[in-house]
Amino acid sequence: METATILPADLADLADCHATNVALPEPPPEDEPWADQSLTKGAAGIALLHIERALTGRGTWRQAHLWITRAVTGQVSATDTAGLYLGAPAVTFMLDVAAAGATGRYQEALADVDGHIKMLAHRRADAALARMTTGAPPGFREYDVFFGLSGIGALLLRRAPGSSAMERVLDYLVALARSRCVDGDALPGWWVGHDPHRRVSAAYKDGHSNFGMAHGIAGPLALLGQAMRRGIAVDGQYEAIITICEWLDSWQQDGAAGPWWPEWITLAELRTGRPDHAGPARPSWCYGTPGIARAGQLAGIAIGDARRQQMYEQALVRCLDDPAQQARIADGGLCHGWAGLYQIVWRSAQDAETPALAEHLPRLATNLGQHAKLGPSTKHGFLDGTAGTALALLTAAHNTAPISGWDACLLID
Repeated sequence: METATILPADLADLADCHATNVALPEPPPEDEPWADQSLTKGAAGIALLHIERALTGRGTWRQAHLWITRAVTGQVSATDTAGLYLGAPAVTFMLDVAAAGATGRYQEALADVDGHIKMLAHRRADAALARMTTGAPPGFREYDVFFGLSGIGALLLRRAPGSSAMERVLDYLVALARSRCVDGDALPGWWVGHDPHRRVSAAYKDGHSNFGMAHGIAGPLALLGQAMRRGIAVDGQYEAIITICEWLDSWQQDGAAGPWWPEWITLAELRTGRPDHAGPARPSWCYGTPGIARAGQLAGIAIGDARRQQMYEQALVRCLDDPAQQARIADGGLCHGWAGLYQIVWRSAQDAETPALAEHLPRLATNLGQHAKLGPSTKHGFLDGTAGTALALLTAAHNTAPISGWDACLLID
């Protein structure tokens, strides 16, 4: 028997219930004093929920400001370890989201941090390009969405799209797409020297290539496509998009439930041309078909390749048609839960050539709502917890793009 569809008003009420669970900020854990300036699980991320609620009239700016203030209480880090999800870039993104649709709100604070972000982008890109000249492999933190230049670039695309800093980040991603030869093996430029958990381990002594949106090549592809779609491009950007798409083509697997991609491959798998994965991963933002499909769809749109766009849309449709993949989702969060899947499909459906993606949204909203009915997560943060679930519930309830544009930090907007 099919589960009854949850009405939009009920989804909005569930979002309110979750927001109540994170109504007032608390000091960060003693062993994590940096957590306030974290989008992942700290005050900066939770503030995104209260900002969106204030913009929609379901919350107040007083409450949003409490969380914004909490996020900037300590010294905000602008060191070279800062990225979109921690430190000055995270705080800047939070303030930019809060400033949406207003001429004066938080502009003075944004003016204070914008220069730091541009300088950070230049330093990070210069260091990454210098690393390339040595032949050493990158790490996730050089290019990924969380702490790397893809995330910093996503912020610049909002704050300073025509800046030299944005250009420098795109130049770096173009260079990252070039292959390099190591002991006779042609490795993609994003081949990292560690394992999927950023550790050195025997099973990954030669590193690996990651496919996911969070730490893999789908993140840079999404940013390259997002920028080009907005008319922001550098020399070689079109070719870089093609190179990455051809890499994804070469590792696309075709199963009974449709196309899928491995989460990552090792050097042994590269040499055999076959992944060890037996089937598709959990359908999520961070890994699996949904995140890759959205990045590929954006790339197809950016370069005017309707066939490629439709191929990725169909891959996402086939993923959504597969109950076995849906059964692997165990939480309501954005990273790898129902909230992230809903937000990706909603964004993808707005751009899609096919109505099939939009037709899945009511069922996905119901699944998200049913999970939300179980009660707020014990995790309160944006990426894995209550705040992220509530934000996706608001999208489902209103069937409109977030006013604040909070999902830009996922590179799916």
